[in-house]
Amino acid sequence: MTAGTTTGALKTERLLNLVMVLLYTRRPLTKAQIRRLVGQYDTSPSVEAFERMFERDKDELRALGVPLATTEIGLAFDEEPAYRIDRREYALPDIAFEPDELAVLGLASRTWAQASLAGPAALALRKLEASGVERDTESLVGIEPRLRTVEPAFDAVKDAVVATRPIAFDYRRPEQAEPTARVVEPWSLVSVRGRWYLNAFDRGRGEPRVFRLSRIVGSVRPAGHPGAYAVPEHDPRAMARTRSSAPVDHAPAVLRVRSGAGHALRRRARTVGEVDDTWSLLDLDYVDVEQLADEVCGYGADVVVEAPAELVDAVIARLTAVRDAHRSLR
Repeated sequence: MTAGTTTGALKTERLLNLVMVLLYTRRPLTKAQIRRLVGQYDTSPSVEAFERMFERDKDELRALGVPLATTEIGLAFDEEPAYRIDRREYALPDIAFEPDELAVLGLASRTWAQASLAGPAALALRKLEASGVERDTESLVGIEPRLRTVEPAFDAVKDAVVATRPIAFDYRRPEQAEPTARVVEPWSLVSVRGRWYLNAFDRGRGEPRVFRLSRIVGSVRPAGHPGAYAVPEHDPRAMARTRSSAPVDHAPAVLRVRSGAGHALRRRARTVGEVDDTWSLLDLDYVDVEQLADEVCGYGADVVVEAPAELVDAVIARLTAVRDAHRSLR
């Protein structure tokens, strides 16, 4: 932790303690009383140093919208200012949501069902419910969003992004048989088309690169201290989409799709032909075999891969794994 970070943390703690003291007192407090009650004020080297710090803190709280009120107490000719925060002005007003807003809140709370962030999402929803805000579950029937974070590297990469800490890992590209070692400065983490991507500066290549988390092999290791670099201005989603929409250098996939199904595939297809009343034949460009295999498997028996062979093998491998997993539960 840097010296600047330590100073900032101490200031935040002091302001929070000041708010708590002034918010829950039954009567306004004088400067002397505040100095005794707020620990960091009590350790000030002099009265003058405390008063300068307190004046700055008052201004900052008011700038943040905290209703810090000043009153005069004492005898007529010997009055001194005292301070208090009115709880009625400080408290949030009653929160009301429209039905469509409640639906979105419920939907968002279910989005992180498989993620490390599921706990905070659930806690936020419980706080809303404790305040009398009820979810509209009826309007969510048939909608089940998921942001998957099953990649083993997710937590370590997410922590590195937050801490601006360099990391090292082994990374395997589709065309490579063996992974290569990478040392990067993480910039941002984003989900594009159901896949998580890390935008980062690759120290070995000397330029920004995008890494798909599912291709990280083994553990993610620290390669420096937190706050070791500054993150430049960039558009995380646009940067990741550029990588996930890289030029296609292979033949399109050929898929047999049942009538009335696979609408997302149909929209992206280069051509759509009708085989008969039951099946359509699609060909569409793709960038990543593994990603398309995941998508195809989601349609179950409504989509059959005709070509290429590597996509057929990838789909068969996934369906076989699902079958074997269910057999092991019997």
